[in-house]
Amino acid sequence: MATDRPRTTPVARVLRVCLHLLVAGLLALAAVRALAGRGGDPVAVTAAATATAAVYTAGPLIGAVGRSRRAAALWLALLGVTWVGVLVATQDGVWLAFPLYFLELHLLGRRSGVAAVGLTAAAAIVAYSAHQHTLSVAPAIGPLLGAAVAVATVFGYQALYRESEERRRLIDELTAARADLATAHHAAGVLAERERLAREIHDTLAQSLTSIQLLLRAAQRALPERTEAAGEYVEQARQAAQDNLDEARRFVRALTPPALESDTLPVALERLCATTSVRSGLPVRLHVLGERVPLPVPHEVALLRIAQSALGNTVRHAGAGHAEVTLSFMAGEVALDVVDDGGGFDPEAVRTRTGGGGGGGDGGYGLPSMRARARALGGSFAVESAPGEGTALAVLLPVPGEAGDAKQEGAS
Repeated sequence: MATDRPRTTPVARVLRVCLHLLVAGLLALAAVRALAGRGGDPVAVTAAATATAAVYTAGPLIGAVGRSRRAAALWLALLGVTWVGVLVATQDGVWLAFPLYFLELHLLGRRSGVAAVGLTAAAAIVAYSAHQHTLSVAPAIGPLLGAAVAVATVFGYQALYRESEERRRLIDELTAARADLATAHHAAGVLAERERLAREIHDTLAQSLTSIQLLLRAAQRALPERTEAAGEYVEQARQAAQDNLDEARRFVRALTPPALESDTLPVALERLCATTSVRSGLPVRLHVLGERVPLPVPHEVALLRIAQSALGNTVRHAGAGHAEVTLSFMAGEVALDVVDDGGGFDPEAVRTRTGGGGGGGDGGYGLPSMRARARALGGSFAVESAPGEGTALAVLLPVPGEAGDAKQEGAS
């Protein structure tokens, strides 16, 4: 049966060494006093002390004593027998009762240890009284007081050890929880970065690649009769590819889009509408309503990306004759509306087909991406459409009171 003793610690190892030295010193002292003629028959005392020392030394060398209470009890019983021999030979054997108390309490269970301590104290009292040829209270005080001190010390140490172990367990759990939390934060960060890159790729690279594809198809149709027009289409495709490269470099570094680096949002939207018109042939007009106010950089980036994605969907899927983009500045809010007269679609059918997000014909990512951008800034996103009735997309974002300061902070 395995013991439930505390695991060995540096302090416990020091105490154990001190206990071994104490036993050896007391046995040696009893033998020296006997040889000096002051503590019983020298031969008997030396023989009993030697036997006790041999049994005591064998205990730590026997592995079973440290693993099994039964083996420990057998060893302590044999040690007790040899110690009784020392008690019979000399009254100095009483001194060994104190280290025996600690051994018994350490190796045996709580109840068994206390019982063994009681028997040891009784043996010490009886032996000392026999050597003194008198039975009184005085000889009982030392062994009983030593037993009380040993019991209090060992039980107090065990209580402290249990508390320390509980604290260690809690610390281990806290460390594991913090590690799990760090892992979760890392995973969330990875997912957030993937989401950001996915939105950027969809709203920039994918839309621009669509424009390049349309321009190259136009150039192909113009050849070989209209080589000059084909060259213009190819040049526009080359410029679109260059713009695409600039966008890719900047969103990898999470910087402001090139269109907003030196211009305001209305100017960037105006350029977007003009570029879309030239590259796709779809007339796109911009309307700016209300008193223009500077917006925080995240708001400008979100609105520009949403406009890019919405116009990209219009060019690729709507079959529209024209499109209107409206930027409205209102008290504490800014709104973006993108309306086309194309074929439209059923938003509920698209939402069901794409698992609740809606995709507007772009593989299920366009509308969820726009909605995510708006909600990330505390805004709202809505889309109205029906087959044959065109599509209207609306984004409403709250604008902080100190929009100018927010823009400056975001740019820094």
